[in-house]
Amino acid sequence: MARAVTPGSRQPWLGFAASVLVQVAGGTGYTFPLYSHSLKKAMGYKQRQITLLGVANDFGENFGIIAGLLCNRFPPWSILLVGATCCFLGFGALWSAVSLTFPNLHYCLLWLALCIATNSSAWFGTGVIVTNLRNFPHRRGTVAGILKGYAGLGGAVYTILYTGVLHGSSTKLLWFMAVGVPIVSLATMFFVRPFVPPLETNHPSEQRHFMFIQIASVILGIYILFYTIVDYLLPLSDAVISVLVGVMILLLFAPLAIPIKMTLFPSRTEDNNTEENEPLLAASSSSNDPGDAQENEQSQAASSSNDPGRTQEIEQLVAASQEIVPLLAASTTNDPENAPEISEGFDLNALLAEEESGTRRRRPRRGENFEFHQALIKADFWLLFMAYFLGVGSGVTVLNNLAQIGVAAGLEDTTLLLCIFSFCNFVGRIGGGSASEYLARSRLVSRTIWMTATQAIMVIAFLLYASDINGTLYVSTGMLGVGYGVQFSVMLPTVSEIFGLKHFGLLYNFMLLGNPLGAFLFSGLLAGYLYDKEAAKQLPDSSTCLGPNCFRSTFLFLAGMCTLGSLLSSILSTRLTSVYQNLYAAGSPRTPRAPLR
Repeated sequence: MARAVTPGSRQPWLGFAASVLVQVAGGTGYTFPLYSHSLKKAMGYKQRQITLLGVANDFGENFGIIAGLLCNRFPPWSILLVGATCCFLGFGALWSAVSLTFPNLHYCLLWLALCIATNSSAWFGTGVIVTNLRNFPHRRGTVAGILKGYAGLGGAVYTILYTGVLHGSSTKLLWFMAVGVPIVSLATMFFVRPFVPPLETNHPSEQRHFMFIQIASVILGIYILFYTIVDYLLPLSDAVISVLVGVMILLLFAPLAIPIKMTLFPSRTEDNNTEENEPLLAASSSSNDPGDAQENEQSQAASSSNDPGRTQEIEQLVAASQEIVPLLAASTTNDPENAPEISEGFDLNALLAEEESGTRRRRPRRGENFEFHQALIKADFWLLFMAYFLGVGSGVTVLNNLAQIGVAAGLEDTTLLLCIFSFCNFVGRIGGGSASEYLARSRLVSRTIWMTATQAIMVIAFLLYASDINGTLYVSTGMLGVGYGVQFSVMLPTVSEIFGLKHFGLLYNFMLLGNPLGAFLFSGLLAGYLYDKEAAKQLPDSSTCLGPNCFRSTFLFLAGMCTLGSLLSSILSTRLTSVYQNLYAAGSPRTPRAPLR
């Protein structure tokens, strides 16, 4: 049951800080390149078999349909608990295969184990993203960018642990993820709770707090990149590595500074929102101030619902009633003889029921809460899905084959390449979320215009890969990482803004299926096949390919796919121009509604 809070409350921020830790721990889907070579060696697989395992990795990480269905019926802690269980079982099975505890594990079982292991990320992501977008509905782009940004940094964090603390041992890494990630989830899951957000959208502390977390995340990302470069260039002792990793862990806990500060130095608003004062909120229903009474009506209506998705609908209906009452009162003042009588006849509950029934009788408009089947028949839905599928499908193909791309280019150690991709992926996610939020609010620009621009950048990156120009490998990897990250941080708030927050968990998880679909088609069927074919040309029965021809045809094909994706997202941006003008005309997101009957 969601509890109403006032602006500047501490509890949602504690949940947000806990969500950051869950997202970092849930970044296990980005670690496949760290242990794929060990799987290949231990099990004697060819590259195409490894790329199909990469498909399993992406399919599990992004298959959140079940989690999306259940997130409206069960509390967030139960969703996180399922994720912890999947993580323990899946990575435990992978550890047994790499450590040769069960050396004859069938390929199909290993594929399934990898799906289950990375499916934990889908449960973690659904639990925290859906909850926090509902807790902070007026900062959707910022919230999505931060949470997905920290998830992207998870790959770099695990890379540091792998190369430093675990000394490059894939076995230890898999064991750490099988045991350590569930511990983090169990320790934080009860802090991730749904709250009924206040109607106030411009509380000064909210912007400062988000800015602090963004700055802390950027510092963390720069620190991780700096550490990786130093570790790549210089030999570091175990003592130095321990200190550097300790600093990284402290930076990971930086978002906790906000709820700690609000506890130790509460402001007047925060102090009035303590649990001891909750009875005062309930008693305010007897207040003569119409604004206070209606705000309490909002809290009671939302708290009485067991469906978190109802929060936004009730908030919108109460907002409608807040506009109606002053109009009726004004008409009474200006024309007493013809004014309607509202002192005794006004019934808020009846008004809410009438508004809701009227909305259900007609099809929802963009920005209102869509049912899943209603969204499926909309052109906007499929334009967004196809643009997202082409962008992330192309990017994940490179991510799944990044180690082999580096080896083909002559690199002996590909961990720096993975770290650059992870850092730039993080920059794309947090930057895309913040930039799209700013332009949507200040310039009424469609968020999807960022998908158009960054997929054009990805086209350039693929052409650089294919040209094999000296010195461009790291540059093209960074460009691709940025473009890949932006797709996530733009897609999430766009879904919520077009189709509402009620079924957001299911809708955005359906969109995420574009990732494994792209991995299967572009990586499993195309890249792996062409790689093995080229390797056989160089040396029969060889599973290793060297030189630019290993992936050149794949890169050219992916450049074409991103060109198509950029075109589709530009069409969608044009269609959504009027939507964003309606949503953000007042500077904050609001939901269009039908006139009251």
